[in-house]
Amino acid sequence: PEDARLDQRLQSAAQSLELLLVILPDAITPLYNRIKHCGDVKYGIHTVCCVGHKFARCNDQYFANVALKFNLKLGGNNQLLHVSRRGIIDDDKTMVVGIDVTHPSPGSVPNAPSIAGMVANVDSWLSQWPAVLRIQSKPRKEMVSDLDDMLKSRLRLWKDPDHGGHANLPENILVYRDGVSETQYQTVLNGEVPLLRRACRDMYPPADQGKELPRLTLIVVGKRHHTRFYASREGDADRSSNLRPGTVVDRSVTEARNWAFFLQSHAAIQGTARPAHYFVLLDEIFRARYAKTVPSPFQNVADVVESLTQSMCYTYGRATKAVSVCTPAYYADLVCERARCYLSWAFETPSHSLAGSISAEPPALGSEDVSVHARLRDSMFYI
Repeated sequence: PEDARLDQRLQSAAQSLELLLVILPDAITPLYNRIKHCGDVKYGIHTVCCVGHKFARCNDQYFANVALKFNLKLGGNNQLLHVSRRGIIDDDKTMVVGIDVTHPSPGSVPNAPSIAGMVANVDSWLSQWPAVLRIQSKPRKEMVSDLDDMLKSRLRLWKDPDHGGHANLPENILVYRDGVSETQYQTVLNGEVPLLRRACRDMYPPADQGKELPRLTLIVVGKRHHTRFYASREGDADRSSNLRPGTVVDRSVTEARNWAFFLQSHAAIQGTARPAHYFVLLDEIFRARYAKTVPSPFQNVADVVESLTQSMCYTYGRATKAVSVCTPAYYADLVCERARCYLSWAFETPSHSLAGSISAEPPALGSEDVSVHARLRDSMFYI
């Protein structure tokens, strides 16, 4: 990890290559972190890392999984939803946004920051989700400080001829917000929603604002809970004795006066599957759109939202099956984890050999420390 030649090789490769396959001797986290920092931040070259002994097995499935990363990083599509499953996304007038925040863990340096990440689709295929990162104004602050500027950057990509290529800004913005506890719901409404609206006021022309565009829907995604569901009949369970993927529970155990549902979107490989909890904090899209008529086969507006959320669980680019949370929330979590790689010295507990070299007052950190190189900034560098 400390070999100075690594920087030289990556810098040289970046002059002539877009993507570099790196074969690692073993799963060495410090080496991986350094490669990602050099490739993503310093030199602007996509890197895909593989462990040597796994690569040498020449397993077709392993190679296929690596190829999925290649294709996404270079702007390709790995999965496409059928038109009947895209719902309002098929109109190509809806931007779907994922937001998450990662916080310092025990053992981090005293000034280790919290980092906010945002992803957003650029078209109706839901295949490419460029991301943006920002250092939070205060450590362990869950509410996103620069949310308005982050959303503006996504709206610009929506219209950018090289990415979204749309003539107009999206009429609908559907936000999946990850990492918020139940006690913070009102804080999100009071703190983050006004920032989203401010970004829209700055970006949308007066004519659109006169039509009350864009319409905003905000859904909180919860994973840290202890709710589990079990089949009451053997025929309703899969071979692992879990409920079948796509199971929705939206009554009896949810709050009667709020719009919430549990969705078990995936098939658990081992153990009891944990459903994701979705809480609709704000809705200006679905109730208004389907106030008079709900499309078949749905019975109500809740079914429409639940079906769309389930469909998006199949668009996660690194998997060939549905994942446990919808793709925008999953990608937002991934981009925050990538930011931790860039600042690994601040987030990871130092070893005894390195502890003495870390000063008592580590340098102050800003968003430039997680600023991705201009060549990769508008791509899925975090995959």
